[in-house]
Amino acid sequence: MSDLCVIFDLDGTLVDSEGLCNQAYLDLLPQLAGHGITLDELVLRFRGRKMALIVSELEQILGTTLHSDFVPEYRQHVAHLFSTCLQPMPGVPEMLAQLRSPFCIASSGPLAKIRDALTVTGLLHFFEGRIFSAYEVGSWKPDPGLFLHAAQAMGTEPGRCVVVEDSPVGVEAAQAAGMFALQYLPGTEEAHPYATLFNDMSLLPTLLHQRVMHLHEGAGLES
Repeated sequence: MSDLCVIFDLDGTLVDSEGLCNQAYLDLLPQLAGHGITLDELVLRFRGRKMALIVSELEQILGTTLHSDFVPEYRQHVAHLFSTCLQPMPGVPEMLAQLRSPFCIASSGPLAKIRDALTVTGLLHFFEGRIFSAYEVGSWKPDPGLFLHAAQAMGTEPGRCVVVEDSPVGVEAAQAAGMFALQYLPGTEEAHPYATLFNDMSLLPTLLHQRVMHLHEGAGLES
């Protein structure tokens, strides 16, 4: 049995999609600018969050109810932005090609959006058959259900899983699931206190090796 299973978030972790996803809100709801809402603020507010909660917060900001077709229109606009602009995060293809531990994706997005993002960025072949969506499981971060489902599907105990996330809610879901969290933040943001911070995907194999060594040392102390 492999020592670790790596569970990747998608948006902002494997693909550079956070800006595009939030730009879509500004494109479809230009009145947000009149409330002083910027793209950077939206990224910080909505990173990793469930769509229903985002819609509710947008309605609070705007003081109105969004029309019933807003979410489908949003999904369509995001798909267009992905098809023209989406790129993998720096170093991700090279990092995935080096990984020896089994790995998968567990994302809060719908399955179609996940597959579109992976296809556009040329990453789909790394994850075929190992893609888990909150919409299929019915559990959204920070609830641990999605990560626990992924671990079970991958045949790995939670304590031997490493979650790679960018969002605080994702780190909180990993914590609730009893999993080790690595938080990828290439900018200057502070890490969640539960997570180990890193800012370069080329460092991930080394961090995973360190985690394996830690688990082995702990097992040695228990024996």
